[in-house]
Amino acid sequence: MFRTLPQTTFRRIFRRFTQSLVVCLTLTGAATPAAAFETRAGAAWVYDLTSETLLMDKNSQTPLPPASMSKLMTLNMLFEALRDGRVTLDTQFSVSTRAKSIGGSTMFLNETDRPSVEDLIQGIIVLSGNDACVVVAEGLGGTEDNFARLMNDRAKALGMNNSTFANASGWPNPNQRMSMQDLGTLAIRLITEFPEYYGYFGQLEFPYDNRAPQNRHNRNPLLKLGIGADGLKTGHTEEAGYGLVGSATQGTRRVVFVLSGLDSMADRAQESERVVNWAFRQFAEKPIAEKGHEFAKAQVWMGDDTEVGLVAGEDISVLLPGSQLEDGSAKVVYTGPFEAPITQGDVLAELVIARQDLPEARIPLIADRSIARGGLVPRLRTAFVVLKDKLEGQTGLAVSE
Repeated sequence: MFRTLPQTTFRRIFRRFTQSLVVCLTLTGAATPAAAFETRAGAAWVYDLTSETLLMDKNSQTPLPPASMSKLMTLNMLFEALRDGRVTLDTQFSVSTRAKSIGGSTMFLNETDRPSVEDLIQGIIVLSGNDACVVVAEGLGGTEDNFARLMNDRAKALGMNNSTFANASGWPNPNQRMSMQDLGTLAIRLITEFPEYYGYFGQLEFPYDNRAPQNRHNRNPLLKLGIGADGLKTGHTEEAGYGLVGSATQGTRRVVFVLSGLDSMADRAQESERVVNWAFRQFAEKPIAEKGHEFAKAQVWMGDDTEVGLVAGEDISVLLPGSQLEDGSAKVVYTGPFEAPITQGDVLAELVIARQDLPEARIPLIADRSIARGGLVPRLRTAFVVLKDKLEGQTGLAVSE
């Protein structure tokens, strides 16, 4: 006489006998390494935003003097205030004597001015105005010291763990530090979270009130080169050297990069252009499979069906080095067998693609259909298979009711 095993028994057996399974696939053949890129920058971070792939990492987590590149954090705080409705583009801020007299790159503000938020955005991005940064800091935080505390709190909330701020402008200070990875994270945030304001970063000039015609041009050396560059911010102090947070688009791809510690403006311009050309020419997206393509089947326990297809949930393309576009291998990795019920679209596995000089690409695979939990017969069949495997693997195992 058959006796139905309790539900808890099935779950205990299932957990005990699940295992990691790998199904190997061949894309074509063996691959050759991607061409290495040696940058003259002291620290660098290069990221393909479209495919979410890190292309280069050189001292990217080291906190360094960011110079005016840290103005991106001031802009982030201002963009958040715009989004929250605390200010509008037409909101006017007053100019303190301290803001007027800060020195360095300037928008040439004075105490009688009442610049709008839109003026200040352009003054910070295009003119790199330290005075504009202090005006924003005092307008949003009351004092620049208080605004710096708000910047620090916000940086931690955004996961920028290698950044500390002492001021809004990037003026040299031992407590003004950012890593290249944090600057890259911030750049991505400005691009993706605030697209309505991102166009300002590509603005070539801003002749504020025609006060200093010679000072109206954007310092970003890439904007006029026709390579898709559209942002974001340069920086320079004696301590930091020359740096650039940049971004460019070509075709469907966007690359974000951060360079620091270069010796001159000419070095910054040349190295930034080299990085952009390398990122777009050395790597390309390769279509791998269309939505619904089945890569493997996996065993199902205690279900109406005994197998489930592992399929692509959407069209799959992967960023690969140019030398690997016709070569390479992949594997499907999952922990199974799977216990019913299973719902169509459940993520069950990963397609893992090895890439030369890049992290593995890991793409989720989903169940191709729903599988209901079976009745008595499927459950007994599963119990029989599990117990049979266990008996075959262990000598002298006693089975009792």
